Order: sequence, then C-alpha cells, then structure tokens
Amino acid sequence: MDRRISRSDRAARSRATIRKGGSRVFLVALTALLTLLMAPLATSAQDDWAAPRTVLIPETGHTVDGVFLDTWREWGGVTAFGNPITPEFEENGKVVQYYEYARFEYVPDDPNGQVVHFGEIGRELKPTTVFRSKPQLWTTGEQNGLAQIADELRAWTPVTGSEARIPDSPTRRYIAETQHTLQNGFKDFWETTGEASYLGNPVTEEFQRDDATYQIFERGKLSWTTAAGVKMEPVGSILVKQYGLKTEPLPAATDFPAYSEDLFIPPPPPVPQIPSNPGGERWVSVNLSSQYMVAYEGDLPVNETYVSTGRPGFDTPPGTFYVSYSVESQTMEGVLGGEYYNVPDVPYVMYFTDVGHAIHGAYWHDAFGSVMSHGCINLPVWFAEWLYYWAPGGMRIEISY
Repeated sequence: MDRRISRSDRAARSRATIRKGGSRVFLVALTALLTLLMAPLATSAQDDWAAPRTVLIPETGHTVDGVFLDTWREWGGVTAFGNPITPEFEENGKVVQYYEYARFEYVPDDPNGQVVHFGEIGRELKPTTVFRSKPQLWTTGEQNGLAQIADELRAWTPVTGSEARIPDSPTRRYIAETQHTLQNGFKDFWETTGEASYLGNPVTEEFQRDDATYQIFERGKLSWTTAAGVKMEPVGSILVKQYGLKTEPLPAATDFPAYSEDLFIPPPPPVPQIPSNPGGERWVSVNLSSQYMVAYEGDLPVNETYVSTGRPGFDTPPGTFYVSYSVESQTMEGVLGGEYYNVPDVPYVMYFTDVGHAIHGAYWHDAFGSVMSHGCINLPVWFAEWLYYWAPGGMRIEISY
C-alpha cells in the first residue's frame, strides 16, 4: 500500500473535505470533556485508545487506509461505495483506489483542501466506437442489437433547444450543468441520495439494453428493470476489468484488524476510584478566585470540582464555617438584594451560615467555574450528591481567595 496517505493523514484530515459536485454539507459535532478528578485518581481508559487508521475488508482481502478510510466510513461504507477491489496505487499522477461502485483519488495539494475526490468514472463509460454506416443484411436479432448500441451513443448527446426548455415536473427535471434530463425512478433515486453530491450530474439520457433501462452519471450508472427497480451498477468493477488492473491484495493486508464499526467506539471511562484516608478529617476547601472545591480526608485530596459562588453584590463570604443543617431537596424562595427568586427542588442542600448560605447542587446551569449565584456555592448535581452522603455532620468548610 502506498503509505503517503497515512504519513500525511493528520495534516490532511484537519482540512479534508470531499469534492461533491461543488457542494458539500458539513456536519460538525463539537463536544467538550472537563476532567474534574486529579491524581491519584484513576486515569481514563481512553488516554491510550486510538481508532485504527488501516482496516482489512475480509470480503475482498484489501485494506482501506487513512483519509480514504475516513471518507468511506463517513459516506456509508459498503452501502455507498461497495468494498475495495484494488490496493492503493498511482494512476495518472494520483494515488487512487477502486471500489465496486467508485474510485477514490488522493489530491493532497488541492487548492481548496479537498484531499479526497470521487473519480468521475461514469464519464469513462462513454463509447469510443461510432458506426458511420449501417451494416447490410441484418437479421432481426442483429438489427435489435445494433439499434441498442446506437441508442446508447445518442444518449450521450446533450439535450438543447425546445426540449431543454420544457418546464420541470414531478416526473422530469432538466439539469443545466450537463444538459441532460432525469425522469421517474432515476430522478427519485438521484434526488434522495444527495443529487450531484453523490452520483454527480447525469451525462446521458436514458437508454435501453435488452430488458433494462440505464442512465449514466458523472460518478456512477443506474439501471432499472421491472423485477429489481432502480439499482446501482458496479462501475468500479467494470472499469477494473476494462483497464486490466491488478486486484490481488497486498501480502501485508492481513496484518491489520478486520473492519468493524466497533473498532471506532472508544472504551467507556472507568468509574473513578476515590482514595480514602479513614483516619483523616473530612472537610472541603473552596477557592473563590479559581471557583474550585477540593474535598479532603486529612491532607489527602479525594474529589474535586469547579463551582459557582456569589456574583458581585451577592458575594460568598470567606472564612471557616461548619455545616449546620442538611436536607436532600428543598424549594428555595425569597427576596435577596431586591431580587426575587424561586427555585424548586434544589438538591443536596448543606447550610453553613445562619443567613442562608449553603452548598447545594444546581441543575439549572452548567457554568461551573464562573461566579453566578446569590451567595450559595453551586455544585454539579453528581458532585453534590456524592458530597452530601460523604460529608460528616458539622463538616468544616474553608472558603478563601
């Protein structure tokens, strides 16, 4: 396998988009994970995990690698492109790989950063032989066969003039980019699979061969029969045979894991193991500057999290305090600093002053690490639950800047 894709994979993936008839819809999912537990707590099992960059496709014995693998998986894998039927190799100055229904082309210097192109393999099906005169002494069978060939040749002729100006309808559509029409089942298939983004635009009209109707697109070919309806033709396989390409897998292919989507699912993080110092005092420290709480047993930190304390005008007081009263759930209501508040079912409440300051869970926001409360110490609900049951009666609370 040509390893240039793998070697440039990291840089290429950061800017990789797919050429899709001039249109590409990006779906970008952004997730953020804030790790709240520090050493000596357990290290996530995901730290050493990485998805494979090369996989074996057992059905054909070939591998899919790097950005080709990313593209193949992103666009539907075997359903959209079939399985790989050649190794990667260089063709016309590009690293390519043929699939049953497609050809991937690696273009690392594309000016738009579109490093994987879908080859326009449908255009390569255009016949190169043109009959200049009618053969003589046709039998009925010969006449039908030659008529079908002539019908296919005529199908490549662009639709112009008055026929091109016929208004579109639910069963017919004119594609100006390639000057061809789409009708009925072929039109429906093309539209429901992404239009030009997947198959490209049509490059022929419909034509007949025996009991099947065909239409060729920039990147594929469709057929229709009464029995099967509309289906894709394996243009990649057709061209591999036509070009006499080598299809033997590389010897090292079996060194890679057999493809399964399970290979790309990271392992779940382990349940944190909270260290314990049974002989130490259980207490918490709250830093108002960093908006951070650490729970200790003696001098051993056992758990920690970002918090939200009082905003200006509702400042959380610094000092040494002790939990005086606890309740699992409570509706908080009142007027503080001229502001009315009513928050139902506040979870895991631990009061530490006689004027209403408390540590409690906050389900109504996730802006922990920022000041925003009316003086209480807001915790993520999961941490508040843990603290409520871990804390002893009268737990000491140290609050400082």
